[in-house]
Formats: sequence, C-alpha cells, structure tokens
Amino acid sequence: MMFEIKPMNPEIYRRQTRRSTLIVLLVFAPLAMLLAGLAVLLFGEPGGDNFRWSLGGVIAGVLLTVLLVRKVFWAQPWMAAAVYGWQLKRSLMSVTNVMHHVKAGVAARDPVAMQLLRFYHLGLTQMHQLDGNSSALSQMVREIDEHRVAMEALGMDTDQPRLDPAWLEAVKQLGAS
Repeated sequence: MMFEIKPMNPEIYRRQTRRSTLIVLLVFAPLAMLLAGLAVLLFGEPGGDNFRWSLGGVIAGVLLTVLLVRKVFWAQPWMAAAVYGWQLKRSLMSVTNVMHHVKAGVAARDPVAMQLLRFYHLGLTQMHQLDGNSSALSQMVREIDEHRVAMEALGMDTDQPRLDPAWLEAVKQLGAS
C-alpha cells in the first residue's frame, strides 16, 4: 500500500492522539475489570487464589480492546491522527528494514534508492516534529541536508512525500545483485 506524508500541525496531532488514547483507555479499563471479575465469578474459588482468573480476564480485555480498535475504532474520525502516526511509523520501519540496501544504492547514485532515502528523511522529520522530539531530529539535519543537496546536484526532485512499495523491492533487488 502506498503511503503519503500529509501536512499536519504537531500540536493538533498530539491533542488528537491524546484524546484517542484516552478513549481507548476508557474502554479498556472497565472492560478488563469486568472480564476479570466475571472470570473470577464463573471459575474462581471463594476465598481462594484467583489471580490466574483475574489475569485471564485482563488478557481477554486487552485482546477485546485490540479487536475493537482494529475493527471498529480504526475508521472513526477521532482516531485519524493516531492511525496516520501508526502508518507513518510503519512506513519508516519498512525503509529502516532495508536501510543497508538503501545506503548502498545511494552510494552508487541509484535514483530509486535516493528517492527512498529522501522519503525516509521527510517522514522521519515529520515523525520527530509530531512527537515533539527535536533533539533526535537535530542530530540528523546534516545528513538530511547533504542528501538533499546531492539529489539537487543530480537534477532530482527532492519532494518525495510518497512511499512506493515497488521502491522497497527495487532496492532489495539492487542489493541482491
């Protein structure tokens, strides 16, 4: 699936993700307590050690909450920022997983590898901005700028807001040859 970086205000992003996290927590907590209590009531022993039944209920609450998030909440407008952040981080991880191929391709001036690294830099920049992690971003500024300058010197477009999955496969193939 193709991912595209979208402009997003970090303050609004953080406010929306805090809100969606709170909603999920407010669903999980009573659900886990209810299922833990129900498990003890149905399977436990009065006055006995019912820790395993309580734990089982909490685990069932976690699993049910995950199912609700993925199947019901995921498409809700109040989850949009959290879903976007998750997709951004997944996309960055897919590039990180082949970074050794990307770096080798960039060293060989392969256009696909250069586009992929530029997308990675733009996505990483946005992720750090959204998360409010300016110190980690400041450590990468020089590498990001050098790569942008190298692309400009080759006449390449430095606006790479999309991750094309075919790029990942092409870079893997480049590294395999």
